[in-house]
Amino acid sequence: MPNTISNDRGFSITELLVVIGLIGVLSLVAVPSVLTYWRNSSLTSGAEQLASVMNRARQLAISQNRSVCVERSGTNVRLRPTSNSPADCTGAVWTGVGTDSANSRQVSGAASAIFSNVGGASTTATYTLTDPKTGLSRSVVVSSTGRVTIQ
Repeated sequence: MPNTISNDRGFSITELLVVIGLIGVLSLVAVPSVLTYWRNSSLTSGAEQLASVMNRARQLAISQNRSVCVERSGTNVRLRPTSNSPADCTGAVWTGVGTDSANSRQVSGAASAIFSNVGGASTTATYTLTDPKTGLSRSVVVSSTGRVTIQ
């Protein structure tokens, strides 16, 4: 029996180049889908955040048995419980879970609304958040009953 040393372990350079080429092609195909998903999810996240702020204001109005104003200032929103009738945005700023050091919550495209002590909204409204790069948009709808939905 001849003693031959065989070096059959590992991969050849050709096999490695083929695998790297396949990974490159698959990456080129997948990147546009991932970018579209990322932009859509960012927009949906912003709409969900705005809906969350509106729902928090409604729950605060019901639990404290008084009107709560969702006040917009730039890209921030603050909740202001008020006992004035008709309700306005002159009450003290509410401090609680989810507020930052300025008692604000960061929301892009937020708008002011007032919820009554029974949970109804002062007006029905549709707030639209739009991605400036893609033109895609999501709407947050507040009904007169206070129900907040994302479309």
